[in-house]
Amino acid sequence: MGEVFAGRYELVDVLGRGGMGDVWRVWDLRERVFRAAKLQRQSDGAALLRFVRESSTRVDHPHVLTPAGWWADDGRVLFAMPIVAGGSVAVLLADHGVLGEWWAATLGGQLLDALAAVHAAGIVHRDVKPSNLLLEATGTGRPVLRLSDFGIAAGVDEPRLTRHTEVVHTPGYSAPEARRGADPDPRHDLYAAGVVLIELLTGRRPGRSGSPSESLAESVPESVPAGPLAGVIGRLVAADPDDRFASADEARAALMAVPVPPPALDAEPVEVFDQLPPWPAGWGPGGPVPAAPPATVADSAPIAQPATAGPAATGPAAPQARPTVNGAEAAQPSAVTAGTSSTGTTTPSARPAALGAQAAEPAAPERPASRRVPRSAMVLAVIGVGLLVAAVVTALT
Repeated sequence: MGEVFAGRYELVDVLGRGGMGDVWRVWDLRERVFRAAKLQRQSDGAALLRFVRESSTRVDHPHVLTPAGWWADDGRVLFAMPIVAGGSVAVLLADHGVLGEWWAATLGGQLLDALAAVHAAGIVHRDVKPSNLLLEATGTGRPVLRLSDFGIAAGVDEPRLTRHTEVVHTPGYSAPEARRGADPDPRHDLYAAGVVLIELLTGRRPGRSGSPSESLAESVPESVPAGPLAGVIGRLVAADPDDRFASADEARAALMAVPVPPPALDAEPVEVFDQLPPWPAGWGPGGPVPAAPPATVADSAPIAQPATAGPAATGPAAPQARPTVNGAEAAQPSAVTAGTSSTGTTTPSARPAALGAQAAEPAAPERPASRRVPRSAMVLAVIGVGLLVAAVVTALT
């Protein structure tokens, strides 16, 4: 954390980890916004090929999430995209289980809308599944789906770049002909969308127990649950691609034509939570949080309250705490110059009037204090000395 990648993206914290790299929350120093960024090393050729494919995908659609750009630095590559905070459809299924027909029709319609835009751009996604369907954090409101992860996407009718025996799809969501090695076709994505709809209505993926490919192709159409959406889903997951809808637009129109009532008012609400981790130290929704200035003695020292008028005290007054000024104790009024009566009013000075007059005049330099002898004492001393001298003279004569 704290590293700045390519001079633009400051790594804040990890949002998720996967086999193809980590997803970070980053701070865009140029645009002053948070973004999500996939970061991986260039040492893995297959991972780099995935990266190139995904970073080159550009589809501008409200239900499609594609990279905004990519950068390379010090043997690593990064591509950034908007942050989607509500987790994925897989997380929603784990939290709530069966979602019901309204949620299946709503999410399915948005997914088919996204696939229509992707296919119009000449791209086959080839990895449609709940974990790649991200959700905005809308709470109990209408959900907003974003199709993501174009790491194994390919052009329509593009010859496969991998060997026939390599698996480039997620088992259970790929069409039977894709598992047999057919070239990319938009109808592969329609099949996967039908499997997702089955999972939304039943809470489980068809054939998850590990059925072989051929038996799985037969079990998926048999797993379509009864209900108003059964006809549309049945065509999406037909084993023969010619029996499926011709396009995502056609499939979406058929799905939207099915009357599906909203969830009952007394049903438990489905909520799409904000799944992002708490802000790390030094960060907040607006970006970096300035550090608080260090506390000073003046900020931390207690400030004494001034004395208030009140009834006469029965005993000696308690000493008052001295206020501070810039950390030093402020001087208190001297008892010689002023005092406070039991009623809280100021009393005359206890100093003699002469000294008080001197105090009113401009201060003069003080002289060292000298001891003064009283005049009567000096007279007695002179008389004593005279008697002593007379006695001495008499004795001598």
